[in-house]
Amino acid sequence: MASLTIYDLDEATIERLRMLAAAHDRELEAEVRHILEQSVRRADREAAVARARKIAAMTPAVPQTDSAELMREDRDR
Repeated sequence: MASLTIYDLDEATIERLRMLAAAHDRELEAEVRHILEQSVRRADREAAVARARKIAAMTPAVPQTDSAELMREDRDR
């Protein structure tokens, strides 16, 4: 697993991270790792939603059918 060193973090930020870690019953390093992982996942999710909206905008006049409805129709054939 890779390592990451962050320089020049102000003491107020570090103290806030320590407080968050204590509130979540984690060590400081585990809390920072959790925050970074959540942030990356959120960015990935937001990018996926943006791509989906872009694709949907390509066919604005075409009514969109719920995929569950299409699967039901196919299953009932």
